[in-house]
Amino acid sequence: MMMMKFFTATACMATVVSAFTAQGPARSKLLTKLAVTLSSNPPPSSIAGEGSNSNDDWSPDSWKTRHASQMPTYENEEELNAAVARISRCSPLVFAGEVRSLREQLARACQGQGFVVMGGDCAEAFAEFNVDHVRDSFRVILQMALVLTFGSAMPVTKIGRMAGQFAKPRSLPDETVDGVTLPSYRGDIINNEEFTPEARRNNPWNMVEAYHQSAQTLNILRAFSTGGYADISRLHAWNLDFVEKTEEGSRYRKFATKVDESLRFMKAIGIDTASAAFTKTDFFTAHECLLLPYEQALTRLDSTTGRWYDCSSHML
Repeated sequence: MMMMKFFTATACMATVVSAFTAQGPARSKLLTKLAVTLSSNPPPSSIAGEGSNSNDDWSPDSWKTRHASQMPTYENEEELNAAVARISRCSPLVFAGEVRSLREQLARACQGQGFVVMGGDCAEAFAEFNVDHVRDSFRVILQMALVLTFGSAMPVTKIGRMAGQFAKPRSLPDETVDGVTLPSYRGDIINNEEFTPEARRNNPWNMVEAYHQSAQTLNILRAFSTGGYADISRLHAWNLDFVEKTEEGSRYRKFATKVDESLRFMKAIGIDTASAAFTKTDFFTAHECLLLPYEQALTRLDSTTGRWYDCSSHML
């Protein structure tokens, strides 16, 4: 699964590198094609926290008065309420100011003043979590964003579909194997993939485990984005091992050499390439808003604006 994900991301990056290395009309044509590709695959339309606040009767659990698709059925409501209460007492995963920053960047991109690069998992899994996995996803997106920034001369907003992408939409609530019918696997935040009654039970405490894994993932991403890993001068170290000897990897190294030359020139004329603009980056997270009890538990009232924000992610 990881290899397929990185292969797809690398193929996209190869298109961006092609746009950069091409000259004249060919380069313009490839950049136009890239813009069309990005616009035809837009990110989710809802920014966390940007729901309607005009109704004074609204509350984080108001969704219960509406029909909600793709919702699992929990057999023990008291157990569900206990899990939601546990998460409600935990700290938010993201903060309202970060959400507003993403909203501003997306608004500029909508006005043609930037690009958006989004990548990550179809669905995260508890068993697959490790620092290297998070790092590799992060650096693929860094590569794509840097190439696109260099080739288009526009800022790029980076969004990772991670730190909360645990739920999976299903076409049917149940599945049948060899005459045995059990609830469908809806992602680790709801139940487990093994085809047994115990594993397929919709377990509300999986939400608590998903919260803690999301918190760890966000800690890792924040460390990488602000702790020096995102330093542009390290772009040679961002290449993934499995593309090291490929044509795309070779083109990326040529691109990295050009960026190095530009950095040396800027440093020579007195620009501080050790400043935060060169060594740190904004990195946002997103996931599908499918499991509403979890989102309810992480919806908080912002003390600065008085608005409600779903603090499970920057974008939903």
